[in-house]
Amino acid sequence: MKNLAGFHYPSLALPVQNKLTCVTVNNPGVPMHPLHQLTGRQLRELARRGEFAGVTCGAALGYVQANLVVLPKEQAFDFLLFCQRNPKPCPLLDVTEAGDPVPRLCAPGADLRTDVPCYRVYRQGELVDEPTDIASLWQRDSVAFLLGCSFTFENALLQAGLPVRHIEAGCNVPMYRTNIACQPAGIFHGPMVVSMRPMTPAQAVRATQICTRFARAHGTPVHLGDPAAIGIRDIARPDFGDSVCIQPGEIPVFWACGVTPQAVVMQAKPALCITHKPGHMFVTDWRDVDLEG
Repeated sequence: MKNLAGFHYPSLALPVQNKLTCVTVNNPGVPMHPLHQLTGRQLRELARRGEFAGVTCGAALGYVQANLVVLPKEQAFDFLLFCQRNPKPCPLLDVTEAGDPVPRLCAPGADLRTDVPCYRVYRQGELVDEPTDIASLWQRDSVAFLLGCSFTFENALLQAGLPVRHIEAGCNVPMYRTNIACQPAGIFHGPMVVSMRPMTPAQAVRATQICTRFARAHGTPVHLGDPAAIGIRDIARPDFGDSVCIQPGEIPVFWACGVTPQAVVMQAKPALCITHKPGHMFVTDWRDVDLEG
């Protein structure tokens, strides 16, 4: 099979990996994910067949991507309340009925048990597995939450000529735990996680203007500049994802991140929680313009 740019992938049996394979398409200054022209449905089908288990930043460009959290119904209300109290890191896109793996608002016909490239399984707050299929773990009372993701607004940043360093570098976005406390709800409490993209101050201003349109994909940055001010000790050692280069004249720009629930789960320690692996998102049928407002 080949993508629309003409690059061939033998049966699209891409390796299970964290690094992206980037290619240059049309604009020699913009490296692109080899699957950038797929639709959300096509990318989900690859994940379902076990042919793609990689990072999704830059893939299915222009489609809304989402963070996943799956909890037993007993804890679902507390988590829903947590999201309502913390809309910046946890902007709700869709919530399933108990036991139903289909996100009927944003991707009818999808299956949340199989259509995410890679998952994480937490038991009592401890990471115990990273499977590519959770059908055997899905329960009759499982409730899934899909939360907005900053990968969604990256297409708009690229269109505006702004740098997205992890796409340029062919890796995952760097993510960090901070000292910014989320508002607690029931058993759920913990720190905000942020993602980071380096830019010049002028580029950061333009990115902020663009991201005001994407409140359901974390919206505007929560912090610019000094990482220590939000509790990040070493910018070169992210808690999740990959480190990227900050070039002379650039500052780190931090957005709230949908990996926040994973940091919260580590503290709340529910008996079972399933999430996406950071950077390995569920891709919906919605277009990024659908979230503008």
